[in-house]
Amino acid sequence: MEQAHSLLLNEDACGCLGEHQRAEFVFEWLRFLKKLLPTANRVDVKRNQKRLVEQLMAILTGSPGPSTRCLLAHCLAVLYHVGDSFTSSLTVDRCNDIIRSKDDSPSFLPTRLAAVACLGAMYEQLGRLLISSFKETVANLLKALKGAESQGRYEIMLCVEKILKGLGVSAVPCHRDIYKATRTCLTDRSMAVRCAAAKCLMELQREAVFLWSTELENVASLCFRAFEGSNYDVRIAVSRLLGHLLASALEPKQAIAPRSGSRRSCLEEVMELVSTGFLRGSAGFLRAGGDMLKGTSSVSRDVRVGITQACVVFISALGGAWLEAHFSSLFSLLMELVSHTRATQSPVDAVCCRRCVTFILRASVGTLLGEKAQIAAAKEICQAISKQKKAVDAALCEGNIETRVSNTNVMASQHALVCALLELGSVLQDLGSSATPLLHDASTGMLDTVISVLLHPSVSARLAAAWCLRCVAIAIPAQVAVLLDRCSERLNALKSCPEAVAGYSAAIAALVGAVQHCPLGIPHAKGKVVMNLAEDLLRSAAQNSRISIQRTQGGWLLLSALMTLGPTVVEHHLPKMLLLWKCAFPQSVKELDSELRRGDSFTWQVTLEGRSGTLCAMKNLVVHCRDLLSDDVICRVLPLLSCAVALLTQLPSLLKSYGNQLKNVVTVFRLRVYEILALLPPKSYEESFGTLLKQLLNDLTGPENMSCAELSLLPPLCHKQDLALLGPALQDMDQQYIEEQLHGGVIGGGTLEYDIFTIFEKAQVIPAPLPPSAALTAAAVQLFGVIFPHLAVHQRAQVLEQFCECVRVLKGARQQTVHIHVTAAFCCSLKCLSLSHETLGPEEVQKPGRTLLLGALESSNPLLRCVAAEGLARLAQVLNEPNFTVSLSLMSFDKLKTARDANTRTGHSLALGALYRYLGGISSPQHLSACVGVLFTLSQDNTSPEVQVGHRNPFGVRDSSMWSLQSLSMVVDLAGPLYRGHIEASLTLVLRLLLLTPHTQVEVQQSLGRCLNALITSLGPDLQGEGASVCAVRTSCLVGCAVMQDSPDCLVQAQAITCLQQLHMFSPRHVNLASLVPSLCVNLCSLYLSLRRAVVACLRQLAQRETVEVSEHAVALVKELPRRDNTHLDVTIKEVGLEGALFSLLDRETDPRLRQDIKDTLVHMMSSAAESELAHWLKLCKDVLSASSDSTATALVETTQEEDTDDSSAFHAKREHSGPFNNLRWSTRVFAVECVCHIIVQCESGDPAHFDMMLAQEQRLHETTDFLVLHLSDLVRMAFMAATDHSEQLRLAGLQMLLVIICKFASVPEPEFPGHVILEQYQANVGAALRPAFSTDAPPDITAKACQVCSAWIASGVVSDLRDLKRVHQLLASSLVKVQAGRDVPNLFYNESTFTMETLAVLKAWAEVYIVAVQITRQKENPAGNQEQQQDECEDLGPVETAGAGLLGLVQGDLATLSRLWLAALQDHALLTLPPTYASPLPTTGWGSFYTAETVEQARQHYCFAWAPILHATALWLNSTEFIMVDEGPANLSRPVTPTSMGQSTTLVSIKSPEDVSTDRLHLILGISVEFLCSPHSQNQMENISSCLYALQALFDVPWPRSKVGNDQALSVELLCVLHRLIVTRESPEIQLAVMELVRQVVCAAQEHVKEKRHSAEVDDGAAEKETVPEFGEGRDTGGLVPGKSLVFGALELCLCMLIRKLPQLSPQLAGSPTGPGGLPWSLTDIDCRLVTSALGILSELPSICSPEGSVSVLPTVLYLLLGVLKELVRGSVAANRGILVPGVLQALRNVLSSPMSRAEKSRAAWVELLRSALSTLLECWDTDKMEFVVDEVTLLTALTIFLLSASAEVTTVEPLQSLCISKFQASLESKDSMVLSRSYQLLASVFQGPTAVTGMFIQTLGRQIVRHLQQVEKSRPQTAAELQAVQDGVKAMEALMLAAEETNRPQLVAVLLPILVSFLLDENALVSAPAASRSLHESALRDLMRLGPQYSAVFKTLMASAPHMKARLEAAIKGNQESMTAKAQSPQVSSKHTPSIQLKTSFM
Repeated sequence: MEQAHSLLLNEDACGCLGEHQRAEFVFEWLRFLKKLLPTANRVDVKRNQKRLVEQLMAILTGSPGPSTRCLLAHCLAVLYHVGDSFTSSLTVDRCNDIIRSKDDSPSFLPTRLAAVACLGAMYEQLGRLLISSFKETVANLLKALKGAESQGRYEIMLCVEKILKGLGVSAVPCHRDIYKATRTCLTDRSMAVRCAAAKCLMELQREAVFLWSTELENVASLCFRAFEGSNYDVRIAVSRLLGHLLASALEPKQAIAPRSGSRRSCLEEVMELVSTGFLRGSAGFLRAGGDMLKGTSSVSRDVRVGITQACVVFISALGGAWLEAHFSSLFSLLMELVSHTRATQSPVDAVCCRRCVTFILRASVGTLLGEKAQIAAAKEICQAISKQKKAVDAALCEGNIETRVSNTNVMASQHALVCALLELGSVLQDLGSSATPLLHDASTGMLDTVISVLLHPSVSARLAAAWCLRCVAIAIPAQVAVLLDRCSERLNALKSCPEAVAGYSAAIAALVGAVQHCPLGIPHAKGKVVMNLAEDLLRSAAQNSRISIQRTQGGWLLLSALMTLGPTVVEHHLPKMLLLWKCAFPQSVKELDSELRRGDSFTWQVTLEGRSGTLCAMKNLVVHCRDLLSDDVICRVLPLLSCAVALLTQLPSLLKSYGNQLKNVVTVFRLRVYEILALLPPKSYEESFGTLLKQLLNDLTGPENMSCAELSLLPPLCHKQDLALLGPALQDMDQQYIEEQLHGGVIGGGTLEYDIFTIFEKAQVIPAPLPPSAALTAAAVQLFGVIFPHLAVHQRAQVLEQFCECVRVLKGARQQTVHIHVTAAFCCSLKCLSLSHETLGPEEVQKPGRTLLLGALESSNPLLRCVAAEGLARLAQVLNEPNFTVSLSLMSFDKLKTARDANTRTGHSLALGALYRYLGGISSPQHLSACVGVLFTLSQDNTSPEVQVGHRNPFGVRDSSMWSLQSLSMVVDLAGPLYRGHIEASLTLVLRLLLLTPHTQVEVQQSLGRCLNALITSLGPDLQGEGASVCAVRTSCLVGCAVMQDSPDCLVQAQAITCLQQLHMFSPRHVNLASLVPSLCVNLCSLYLSLRRAVVACLRQLAQRETVEVSEHAVALVKELPRRDNTHLDVTIKEVGLEGALFSLLDRETDPRLRQDIKDTLVHMMSSAAESELAHWLKLCKDVLSASSDSTATALVETTQEEDTDDSSAFHAKREHSGPFNNLRWSTRVFAVECVCHIIVQCESGDPAHFDMMLAQEQRLHETTDFLVLHLSDLVRMAFMAATDHSEQLRLAGLQMLLVIICKFASVPEPEFPGHVILEQYQANVGAALRPAFSTDAPPDITAKACQVCSAWIASGVVSDLRDLKRVHQLLASSLVKVQAGRDVPNLFYNESTFTMETLAVLKAWAEVYIVAVQITRQKENPAGNQEQQQDECEDLGPVETAGAGLLGLVQGDLATLSRLWLAALQDHALLTLPPTYASPLPTTGWGSFYTAETVEQARQHYCFAWAPILHATALWLNSTEFIMVDEGPANLSRPVTPTSMGQSTTLVSIKSPEDVSTDRLHLILGISVEFLCSPHSQNQMENISSCLYALQALFDVPWPRSKVGNDQALSVELLCVLHRLIVTRESPEIQLAVMELVRQVVCAAQEHVKEKRHSAEVDDGAAEKETVPEFGEGRDTGGLVPGKSLVFGALELCLCMLIRKLPQLSPQLAGSPTGPGGLPWSLTDIDCRLVTSALGILSELPSICSPEGSVSVLPTVLYLLLGVLKELVRGSVAANRGILVPGVLQALRNVLSSPMSRAEKSRAAWVELLRSALSTLLECWDTDKMEFVVDEVTLLTALTIFLLSASAEVTTVEPLQSLCISKFQASLESKDSMVLSRSYQLLASVFQGPTAVTGMFIQTLGRQIVRHLQQVEKSRPQTAAELQAVQDGVKAMEALMLAAEETNRPQLVAVLLPILVSFLLDENALVSAPAASRSLHESALRDLMRLGPQYSAVFKTLMASAPHMKARLEAAIKGNQESMTAKAQSPQVSSKHTPSIQLKTSFM
């Protein structure tokens, strides 16, 4: 293929190829030429132009394929455009000659079509340059059009369209001729030709004014005829044409001057034209008049659906501003249309007409209008509803209740009312809580208007009003309870009015159903209200026969709706419900028989209505409250169902007796029976199988039910892959709502009147249940599938044989219907069998089943063939027998070889692909080869004729090629790697067919696309290879994608995009984004939902890897687009890039899947580019957030905040330009806020300058990067805008964003004001944003979120001024007052669980504030370190208190109340977390502290969210009171005190003592903490674990709880076990430190307990009997420690675990790897060091809580670990902060050595032995085996000194230990390291002052060595500070030795020391030039001499007298020192004459 990449075609290479390869080669060359020509050098092009034209014309005359000819035409046109255009006329003439040619052979057709295509492309490119030949060309084309076949007509229409586009206004002379020719094509039998003609007329109307003026009516009539029998594509194209013509007629284009005969139409005239088509269709006057006389409608649904789409285009073309201005007129005209009697002649027509008008309103109002305009439109709709209602108001007055209006008026008003009410509901649902002002607008009276329609005589209008109320409830959840009360009151007041009962009961049911969409729910009591209403209606139904049916139906409707409230509500009413169910059915079969002998038609109607309602209530219980379906309930329901099944057999006799009056209610009853039985376990009603099977067989095959809704029945049973064969699915269409009408057959579409019991289902759009007869068939199929697996084998065989017999016997349409029913039932059975993993049975069952499916596989119905193929796949899965599967395959092979009819071939080809679908794929190479061979042959089969279908069947062209290709794609998927051998052949086939398939056969192209996609998936990552074969395969894939991309069909383009997406995933570098991205962006606004989905899905994938490139290519595309193609989306891309366009698209789209893909794409783009383009993204989000038509966004006002300024007064609404976006929905703005939060979180992991203003400003000076902190004002502004919006969802998002901002920026300092943070300037903003959330009408979830923000703001420390702090504090205080009021003010709007949520949010917020206040206060109390700083801060603040003290003071005032509320909340949480076994304390009725018994389940999640900070705060409060109970006074709690109120209630029978109350509180906190720590499962588990640990620490800081814990060893051991688990499972350093501190406190508590016991025993027994004092502590007399019961053992385990995790070398098993990664020393962080130190500290305390014997057991382990850590430390094998670790280790060692157990009589000897061993081990540490480690002598000497000083003399004086100790000091004194020498002297000084028994030998041995060293100093004076320090420390050691000597020997030592000191003195000359260290030594020695001389004067004098030279030296030194002091005293002070008189307080340097 590389040879194809040249300017001229490589004819030599091309000639060597075969026919198919040559076509591919030419196509690839043309692709390259298309890219090359626009960018090529014009000189080169002109030089080669002649040869190029010859080559291109040669290809033209060589019968090119459809894709090649399009590419050829484009290249030829661009060639003349880029090169010389002189010879273009010759090419045009040649093309015209080809078109005129008389050759009609099929082989010449491609050449003629290519010539047509070239003409179109050349005229489009060259335009007026070809004006001379224009008329001739057009005449030639139009002449050829008359005799052309469908492909020719299609190409000519496209060509004429391009000619018009190229010539523009110059083509006017031929406009009329083109119009005449196009008229014929617009009603062509080929759908592709109709589409092309519509596009041609669309281009023509740009310049041809007559089309939308004088000819408008004719063109409209033509379009109506085009809609007849049309498919989806035609309806899209023609409706686009008609819509634009109507828009042009109403609003002519300004660019076109008015011409004679043109007249501007008014809206009424345009709509009259639309109405004519809608009401009369495309028929002429005579035919229409005849139909009117006959009373039949001549308008097909195709026409009405097409006109509906045209109306939508018409309104969209005029735009939102026009719609806003003319909505009233348009709406009234639409209401007239839907009210016309001709539009609603039959119920099916009425449903279709209503749907069409509803769709027009939804597509215009819902898409084009902003929120403000939607509110105005809603008011207009309300007025229209009110106007319509006046026609029947007189009949609904209570005083005139008996009168009735005429049926004509009712019929005229009901359909208009339905459309108006549905649109009003949709508008309200779109607006959400933004619609609140509309409800409160008294002038509109919206609720009154809607509720008044509930009394309308028409059931349709009543149900529409009920649905509208449901939409109100979903939009504004606070209205649910209000509307329920209102409707309940009216229902009670108007019980005697049938319409009132039916209307209000439907409204109440709809409102109850709306609760499923309202997270805040409704008050629990409302369920009881609904139950009582329903019971009252049912009990009073028999009182008045006139309203019996309405009351019965209403009662059961309410009960069914009640089930949707869930088990928590229903369980309280279940007993009453069961009783009502029981009353609805006879008690036995005898009673049923007696019923049949009495009663009349009306009685049976009421009875069956009641029983149907009962069964529906049962069904909803199973669906919504399955948890309540206990065995007992099932047992009580089954007898009733048995009666219902028995009644089924009697229904035919009832119908025979009473005629059609009961037909509908009987059908509904059977439907309800089937629905409930399908949901229950079949085993429970097994005895009724016989009866049910008879009924089901009758329903599926009998003559009574011949309505076949195949398009609702069969698609769910098909596989999704197979459904692609049947054209675009409804769910893939934007017009699904109206297109469904065309798929419903005779029964049409569904509507709510068919089943009012669907009004409470969980759906966003109004339900559209099918008619009862069609629904009954679907239910029968479903029930048959459920029952069939439970039948006996003979029953299965009998039933299937009966199915086959029915199909065989019947003929015609009835046979088709029965065949569909029984096949569907059997396929449903197979599906149920496969799900239950059961088999079908033996051959006797398999044979009829197989016969049934094979018959369906050859049906003429394509949908039935798909179901049959899926059924065969399920059959193979169920049987799971290879032989059976192979036999089916062979059968299909044989059929495909012999059969010639299309049905058989398509069915069996599909079966081949589907057969192995559920068997794990194809594993046999032979079978695969056979399949591929057959399917290859079939896919190239052109003998099967194209089937042109009628308008009633939505499927277009179908042939064996398409089905076999679909099957081939499945085979590729199923074969997996096994298919690799067939890849190249398959690609060749697919590519050849793609190049040959005409564009009119789009279904075949789509199948080829699916096949190509499967091949790409099969190749997978192998596509990245560079081998020749891989490159060839990859090129073939790219060429195939290019062919599909050039297709005019949108669904084929979608397939191409999907294939390219797959290619990009496997081989991204080989997909050219420069061509892919523009093609994606162009289709972002496609009319086809499938294409938009494919585009966005591809963009989502691209955005994950190449965000920047994608954005650049998108912007580059828009710049290159011609002006006439600019859409709003293109403008958006120009202004704000692709991401801005995606935001616009997100706002317009309603498809959930597409919206989610758009969001994902934006998030991926943001993740990749947000930091590099921060300002762009933030501005984009800000523009989106500001883009609402009535935005309440307020500007940040630069105000000087006075001390008493109110927050809200600083902000005023300020409108501003909304940028590139207009009228965006609240949901889009919510997403924009979420995006900003995402950006903030993302920046957190980026550059630190994002959160550091000073750093950001510095970096901005040197580089152009942007930082988040520089946009803080914009962030706060956006959060404020969102938090104060009308929309509740946006307010929640805004508060969340504010919380994120506070958390991330709280600690960022303000560079301009040191000591302040940057957020401080936004105090007023935060306060103003929070204030609305605390208003009385704010929803609880918003208040809860605001409390969270408040606590974060206060706790952040941003605000230091107490007066500013009080502003936000007041908001929290007001919420606390609300909590205290509690249930005195019952919640009228929401569920009681919202009170729990709000209360706990308030208490949590207060707890967090209190925790921070206590922490700040404790930090302030820290001594020494920060005192000066604190003092300075206090001086700055003046009279205002510091933040910490002030904050604690604010909380202190409410602490009495808060503590009680906190304790109550903790009690509730403790009870709610109890397992069911111990949950007896939970109240079954009544109240908890903050929850009700009915809302336990909902309350649990709120407690889980809030308990941890409350626990911590409570512990801190108990810590501050030290568990001392004070009279806290009343806390104003209005709620009743529960029995678990911590002993504070005086109303209890037994008042607890303070000790008991404190114990309860301690156990409460301990219990909650331990329960959670045992199994932390919360979402915020790390924070919660920390809270638990800190709470326990706070408790154990207080002596009383410590004594309780110390006294309860079992509790202590359990706590240690929990903490041990935490150490193992949680790596967080913060948690591990807290755990170790807690362990220390537990050990400390045990220590105190043991000390107290020992002290008490000593006091009690007296000193005289001390020997007999019992020893307390673990181990007792034996010294044994029991694992699991021993505190010491538990602490040992925990500390060992910690030490081994940090220092694995301590374990003998891990000691082989003492170093870290790469041979480096094992590294410990500072926190690791602290953890190790903590563990050692705990270990050192363990012997003290043991008995003497126990301490002996523990001591070896403790010493081993201590010395092990010390050994690793001194050897240098651990890289750690020695400043933390060394002191900790040495202190722990000191604690152990000085333990009282070492001196206890019983353990003394053992301790001595063990300590000697430890000392020996310590001494061995000097001897290291590994030379790479350098021993830390200083630490070892320190440890050795601690041994000498802390251990008893028995340990250290024994030989040879003492000698070894002395030798270590001797060696250290010889060290060359001054630091070691200095430390040795210091340690020896300590040793010399120790016990005499220890020091004697040291003094004797080391004294001389010290003297010798000091005497040598005179010869080698210190040169450095370290050497100086060593000498000075040596002098101090000598002094210590001197002091340790006896008095008699001391003078001798003084006599030794003084000469040494004198030797340190320097003479005057030497002193001047001596180094600093020598001078310091001189001064130090002189000071020592001056100090020691007077103390030992006798020795001093004697010495001076005996050594004159020493005396002289000393005198000289003293004299020099005195002279120096005098000189310093007399030195004059420098005068400060020039000191400035003004002192600056601030330094500006």
